[in-house]
Order: sequence, then C-alpha cells, then structure tokens
Amino acid sequence: AMRVCEHNNCIGTSLLLLASFNLAFVLIAALLVVYGEPLAAGSGIPEIKCYLNGVKVRNVTRLRTLFCKAVGVLFSVSGGLLVGKEGPMIHSGGVIGGGVPQFQSLSIKNFKFNIPYFRSDRDKRDFVSAGAAAGVAAAFGAPIGGVLFSLEEGCSFWNQSLTWKTLFCTMTSTFTLNFFLSGTLDHSWGSFSQSGLLTFGVVLEALLIGFLTTVVAFLTPLWIGQCRAILNSFQVPSANSTLPPLQLDENSNSSLQRFLCPPGQYNDMATLFYNDQETAIKQLFHHSGEFTLETLGLFFIFFFLLSCLTYGSSVPSGLFVPCILCGAAYGRFYQINPSISSYLNMSHIYLGTFSLIGAAAFLGGVVRMTISLTVILIECTNEISLSLPIMVTLMVAKWIGDIANHGLYDIHIFLKSVPLLEWEVPSIAKSLTAIDIMNTRLKFVYPHTRVRSIVNLLRTTAHNSFPVVTMKLPEIESKSKLASANLRYRSSSHVTRMQVERDRARTRSQLETELVEVGLSDDESSAESSANEKLRFGRGERCIASSSESGISGLKDNLQPMTFHGMILRTHLTTMLKNHISYNQYDGAPSQEIISYEKFNEDYPRFTDIHEMNFDDLNLNQIMDVTPYMHPCPYVVHPDSPVPQVFNLFRTMGLRHLPVINSRGEVLGLITRHNLTHEYIEEVLKSRNPVF
Repeated sequence: AMRVCEHNNCIGTSLLLLASFNLAFVLIAALLVVYGEPLAAGSGIPEIKCYLNGVKVRNVTRLRTLFCKAVGVLFSVSGGLLVGKEGPMIHSGGVIGGGVPQFQSLSIKNFKFNIPYFRSDRDKRDFVSAGAAAGVAAAFGAPIGGVLFSLEEGCSFWNQSLTWKTLFCTMTSTFTLNFFLSGTLDHSWGSFSQSGLLTFGVVLEALLIGFLTTVVAFLTPLWIGQCRAILNSFQVPSANSTLPPLQLDENSNSSLQRFLCPPGQYNDMATLFYNDQETAIKQLFHHSGEFTLETLGLFFIFFFLLSCLTYGSSVPSGLFVPCILCGAAYGRFYQINPSISSYLNMSHIYLGTFSLIGAAAFLGGVVRMTISLTVILIECTNEISLSLPIMVTLMVAKWIGDIANHGLYDIHIFLKSVPLLEWEVPSIAKSLTAIDIMNTRLKFVYPHTRVRSIVNLLRTTAHNSFPVVTMKLPEIESKSKLASANLRYRSSSHVTRMQVERDRARTRSQLETELVEVGLSDDESSAESSANEKLRFGRGERCIASSSESGISGLKDNLQPMTFHGMILRTHLTTMLKNHISYNQYDGAPSQEIISYEKFNEDYPRFTDIHEMNFDDLNLNQIMDVTPYMHPCPYVVHPDSPVPQVFNLFRTMGLRHLPVINSRGEVLGLITRHNLTHEYIEEVLKSRNPVF
C-alpha cells in the first residue's frame, strides 16, 4: 500500500488500511480472552510461577487456556501490538506438560484414558515445570537456560532426577524447533542452522491501544524519520567500529524500510517500527542500519510507553522481546552519543556490544532474573565472550531495581493476591516462632467418625487436609461405643519406652525360639528377619505392636485432650463417601471395606465435589474408620521452632500443611502457606508491636 500511495498521494488510505487490519486482529485476540479464557491474558509466566511454587491457580493448565493463549498471541503480534510471544510460549509449554500425565481433557469429556501412572499433584507439577522449561528453550533456542529458568523462577521443590528430565525436554524442544525452522525458512529440512526466535541474530481497551500503536508507528516515521543511504554488507561507517562487522545474509538490506524515501535510501524510524521486533533487534545489533540520536531516543520513548499500555490490556502478550528491543535502542543511543562516546573513549567498541548490554540491563531490571537470563542471552546470541559483562549487568540491574520495588512478575502476582513463597524468609521474622504464626482454629476428625459429621465438615469448610485427633471425654466414655472405639485406638497408638523395650524383648525371644527349632545360621536368621519385616509392612501393620491391657491403665492418666495421630486428605474423605466406605457400629471396624490406592486417584485431578454428591442411599449414622488411609507420620514442628526453620522446611519439602505438635503429642495449631507469606508475618509483627 505504501508503494502504491507513494505515487498516488494516498497516505491516508494506507493508514486506514493498516489500522483496519490491526484492529481486526486485535479484536480477535481480545475476544478470545474476554469470552474464551480470561487467564489467557498477559504472558502467563506469573501464573506458571505461582503454580510451580505450590499455589493452585484455577484453569492455568486447561486445554481452553492453551487454545486461547496460542491463537490469541498470533493475532496480538499480527495486529501490530508491541508484545512478545515468548511468555505465551512458556505458558503454553506448561499447559502441554500438565496435560501429559493425565492423558485427558476436562474440556473434551470423551477424550480420556485411564492410565494409572503420574496421577498425583507432584507428578503434574514436575511435568508443568518441564513444559515451561521447554517453552523457554523453544522461544530462545536455549535448552540450558530453560532448565535454569524453571529452577530459578519456578519450582520450590527440586531434585536430581527432575534436572535431567527437564534437560531432556528442553533439548527435544530445541531440536524440534530447529528442524521446522530449517525447512520453513530455506526449505533445507534437517540442516539445523537456526537457533531460537531471538537470533543475533478488555476489548475496547485493546482496540484503543491497537489503534494508538498504528497511528504512532505510521506518523512517527513520516514526521521524524530521516532518509539515509543504504550501505551494503561490507560498507561500515568508520566512526562506528574498528572491528570487522558481522556478516549478514544477502537479504539483510531488505529489512530496511524506504517509507517515501528516494530509491537507494531508507527511513531509519520506519525500519524500527515497520519491521517485526526480531528484525528490528537485528538492525540494532548489526551494522546494516545507521540510526540518529533523535531516532533512537524518540523510538525508545514511544516504544516504552506503548509497551506499558499494551502489557495491561486483555490480550495474550509477552514482554521479553519488547524489553530487549527497548534496551537495545537505549544501549545504541548511549554508544553513538558523541559526548558520552568521546569522554569514555568508546568509539572503537562494536555497536552490537552496547545494544546487547543495554538489552540485558533493561530486561534484567524488569524481570529480575540473573542466572537463567544470563545463560538464555548467551545461548541465543552465541556470544560466550560477553558472558561476564552480561552477568555483571544483570546483577547490577537487579540490585538497583530491588531498591525501588519488586520485579514485574512479582508485582503481577501481588496484584492477584496470590500467596507466593519467596526464596528467603523475611529478616524481620527471625524473632518469631511457630506458635506465633500458626492457625489455632482447627477443623479435625476422629479416627472413628460418623458419616454425618464428615459430610457436615466437608460442606462447611474448604480445607485440603484435616488433623486426625482423639480427645478424652470421661463423661461419655462408658456410654458411647463410638467414643470407646476412639479411646481404644488412642490407647493402642500411644507408644512408651517401656512398651518398645517389651516388644523388642518379645521379638528377640521369638527369634531365638525359631532359630533353635529351625536351626538357622546367623546370616540366614538376619535374612529371615528382614523378610518378616517386609511382610509386616506389606500387610500394613504398625512398626510397633499395640500395648497390652496391663499398660492401658497406666497410659490413661497421661492422655491429653487433642492427641495427634496423623493427617487425612479431603480427597480421601470424599472418595470414601463416594464409595460408601463405612461400617455399622454393631459390626465393628473390621467389617469396613478396603479401598485401593488406585481407586483414590481414579478421578484425578477433578475429584467429585462434596456439594455434587447424593447421599440418599447412604446411611449417615454409619461410622467411618479413617486410620487406614490417613498419613500417620507427616512433617511436624515444635511450637518453639524458629520461623526461618519452619519456612525452609515448608518450602523445600513442598508441603501444604505443617502441624504444630508439643512435647506431649498434642496438636496446637496448623501452619499453611498463608501463614508464611511476607504480608501475614508483617501483620503478626504489627499486632505484637504496634510501633513496627
């Protein structure tokens, strides 16, 4: 259109035509977010970061989210918005990774395979981590950087096996990317000459931003851009560099935009605005284009302001490439400034070096990443010689940025009120202990509880897990069979040193008797003992036998009101209710049906909601024995445990709940993720010290 209007004097028609296409594409992207999946707005990296940190973000790994994100970002970029596609690629990779262990879709009900493997939250979290890393590798051609991204910005729980699994995914992602790029660009399938995408190589709101971007991109080159002569690949202005320029391909000058300039000349502002962002970055990194100070300065200002407006719009968008382009323009502006260049004697330094350092500084100041971003920039530029300057630049950018505020992703998470756990506990929390931050308003269940009580508990709470406790109620012990059953379990589960020694002596005497009768040698007896021990664990028996009747009377005097026995998951309780796992009080607990572990994970990840269950055919007076399915030995802490110790245990082990148990086995409270956030700790300190 510009070439036609150059001779027919119809510049306004070109502007309207460009604006029409851009508005149509932006409208499609905005509609996918508003009416398709609102979570598809933005880059998706804050949501993936929260999920890998242990926070359940609704619809973050849904197939609908993947469709709206992937298709929406195509129209966002095609609509001329100043956005990147790397963030949505990372989110899309996480969604694909989250769907692999399930082999099913909640949006497509008929698409379901009952595969018994990888059906737990931990497995899904690991797959999402590997998928997000693969997205980084595909976006930048940086497989190692993808692994470090998941380690630095994502997972709060990491292990050795996850490292090589994630690296395998990133390598495969990079291999696949290079295979397709090699064929689509020059039809040489399998040449693997391409690296990553960065080679050094609300509806009305979105429409307004798209129109504003179009107008600025059109009018700025028209009014401010200057026509300059096109240099070939080997012509370099002498003031730019004394080093040999990078060799560009034969089509390098094709990206220089004429925009009403005479033949043989190009418009420097149009070259930055009318090319795609990756091509504009190449122009700033290499010698194929020369830009004035006014062009670089105004381009940086307009591009920065429009990028800020676009990031807040309701369209799928990323910020990696816009930040790199802003930083590259600023870095090149800094280098060609005659006052700065002559004062610091930098005229001999290659232009691309300052563009790369500026891009690293700008991107590092926005996202506040150091290790992973260093490796990503090195891998996608193949500039290993600049690794130290890049690392120093990113560290300084992070330190200076942290003085003012948090990174953009952390601010995004804070605006959504997500309880994200940082890497380190606040220094102000060193004076606090577990008893200061724990939640004392507990909801619990008994080892033997009526079905009616379980249903009421699940309907009135949203907790993911409940402590299993027993209480001493002398006034009803002799009247209630249910209370008597709980008392017997409490007595049998209470272990003393005398009981342990008695059981060990009994075991030794039994083994000696068996050895005398069978005549086994010492080695054979050791093997037999190990086999018996495995058999006992396989049958689900307790490690220590229950106490004798003579020991119960001595134990009753020391029983406390809230003796802790373990934790039971909400999903386990709902599964037991769904399968009618209970017993009649006259038949006893042994008559209760046993349910397998595979049955518990059959409905993962969408378990039946308690409000959707029908209890018409269920006897609510039945008793439910939860002891075979509870976790009898979860991680616990003492009330006097320092908060930094509690924080490290909670975060490194990937916990959801941390019971606080005193020296007598009483549960005093429960610590959840909310109790360890910076905001909650600050509230606790303010309540203790109003001057704080």
